[in-house]
Amino acid sequence: MIAGRTTSAVAAIFTSLLFGYFICNYYSKKKFVNKKKNNNGLVDAIGNTPLIRINSLSDATGCQILGKCEFLNPGGSVKDRVALQIIQEALESGQLRRGGIITEGSAGSTAISIATVAPAFGCKCHVVIPDDAAIEKSQIIEALGATVERVRPVSITHKDHFVNIARRRASEANEFALKNRSQLNGKDTKQANGHESDGYRHSSLFSTDCQGGFFADQFENLANFRAHYEGTGPEIWEQTSGKLDAFVAAAGTGGTVAGVSRFLQEKNPNVKCFLVDPPGSGLFNKVTRGVMYTKEEAEGHRLKNPFDTITEGIGINRVTKNFAEGKLDGAFRGTDMEAVEMARFLLKNDGLFLGSSSAMNCVGAVRVAQSLGPGHTIVTILCDSGMRHLSKFYNSEYLSQLGLTPKATALEFLGIK
Repeated sequence: MIAGRTTSAVAAIFTSLLFGYFICNYYSKKKFVNKKKNNNGLVDAIGNTPLIRINSLSDATGCQILGKCEFLNPGGSVKDRVALQIIQEALESGQLRRGGIITEGSAGSTAISIATVAPAFGCKCHVVIPDDAAIEKSQIIEALGATVERVRPVSITHKDHFVNIARRRASEANEFALKNRSQLNGKDTKQANGHESDGYRHSSLFSTDCQGGFFADQFENLANFRAHYEGTGPEIWEQTSGKLDAFVAAAGTGGTVAGVSRFLQEKNPNVKCFLVDPPGSGLFNKVTRGVMYTKEEAEGHRLKNPFDTITEGIGINRVTKNFAEGKLDGAFRGTDMEAVEMARFLLKNDGLFLGSSSAMNCVGAVRVAQSLGPGHTIVTILCDSGMRHLSKFYNSEYLSQLGLTPKATALEFLGIK
């Protein structure tokens, strides 16, 4: 009798353990693709962001509209992924050393992310930023310990475009490091971080312990694309269990829309991928007609910026190496007014306080829903929050001067009653 009870107890314990194993195994498989060991500090907090249902837009369109909450990355934006990938690849290749300075030309978010991630690898950051970008972005970058150089906006072909200045600063940092090493070693050193001295004595903005410079080059560096092809795309696929119909996002460097679209379409060619493009950008015409073209160029207007929109960080008039990697089925135009109205609508109805590019992405998501019809699942990127857009995108006086005061009570600005 006792033996029977013992056998039953053992069997019950075994059954309980086996059940627990299967439950744990099941839920472990429900987690994201990129499981981390949580032993690498800040780096492990980047990525694996939630994918949430945007209730108001989903209810209004009859589609499931899902937003990837990239504003929850430690640096506050989707660009944390790019900064991490760029820095890791540069260190692995020897183009960057610990103690080196990462330079970048950025309208804000990438610069903030590099300034956030660089110290985790023992590096510093020097940012060149157009002086018409929201002032709070410069303030955040400086608070993170990076150096900020604000310059006037000019064409990308001009030697003093902020990206071209950032490239020069990396060269100057390498020259500076070479000179210091020569003095310490008592001999002429010819190379640093793959940079060969041109013999020119550059003026320096860098500390005496500088170990050279590395130009992040977010527009042309394919580490940007890989960050999303290897990270964001797989996460979206896993979080939707592969059951999505479309993906849409705007493009600045093009890394996000290219990396995600390429991954999703390789997993399932039936997933439709779209671009949403702001005013002044030529990418809409590039995708839909095969030719880079803008109405402003046709009218002979020369824009102050490469694009003419209040949505910072998106819109461009050239095909970057990153954008060229994308697989897109079509494109939609968005307007500044639509982005402004969308931001206010989402704040009021969903409690989502989003930045300008995130708002434009949501405009794109509604356009895709209207195009495909009810019953589809559409994913977009919530790039950053509204916190770094207070002085412009959320400034009533600034918007009033541009004739962009929001007036909508619902989604009538997108033709939804």
